[in-house]
Amino acid sequence: MYLSLISFSSLLFGISASPLRADRSAYWLLAGDSTTAPNGGWGDGFLATTVASGSSGHNYGHSGATTASFRAGGDWGKVIKDIGTYKNDHDVYVTIQFGHNDQKENSGVTVEQYKTNLKTFASEVKSAGGIPILLTPLTRRVFQDGKVVQSLAIQRNATISVAESNSIRWADLNIASENYVNAIGKAAAQKYNLAADDWTHLNEWGGVVFARLVSDLLVKKFPELKAVTKANATLSKAIADGVPA
Repeated sequence: MYLSLISFSSLLFGISASPLRADRSAYWLLAGDSTTAPNGGWGDGFLATTVASGSSGHNYGHSGATTASFRAGGDWGKVIKDIGTYKNDHDVYVTIQFGHNDQKENSGVTVEQYKTNLKTFASEVKSAGGIPILLTPLTRRVFQDGKVVQSLAIQRNATISVAESNSIRWADLNIASENYVNAIGKAAAQKYNLAADDWTHLNEWGGVVFARLVSDLLVKKFPELKAVTKANATLSKAIADGVPA
């Protein structure tokens, strides 16, 4: 049975870690696959619409990326370099959201390797002076019998396991986005598609909507982030009420 959008919020988050700081501006580094990346993900919408004045960031989301290729192709090195560049003047937060490509049979990444890669990412962020936040993968919006197909459960559970076992901050974007899509239904969910038959990637407005969902999840889990984020009460209410935005 699917949880209501109101009642499930208390289940979305894992263990509490040490408080995040809000005494300085934030610099956001977004690491992920195409569901975070420009032209199909929530990342650009996050930086453009949810980050408070004085804070900023960079979207390193990469179409087709796995937790292995993101490192091998040099994207991860840029994230770590940027932590060093910005940490003296900002609190640097690194969101890490993978799974869509890691789960593919030809990815070369087993579930155990996926978990190891996530753990290593988070450890390296901490060592570099940043604050890692693991996000479970954004839901696909594929429907069957009136409900979203839960196609990323293994990656969701693996991400949570890594976070809880290693005291890493995390938020459950997978279930939050799945519940919202279930609430609004297939016809409304299709309006967020990058292309008519693309039930994974987001158009520009879809990116804004799901970026708001990400921001609200993070502020709910880490209230200190309210000082470095920008509210949108109307959009947040639509998401919380389960109505099309």
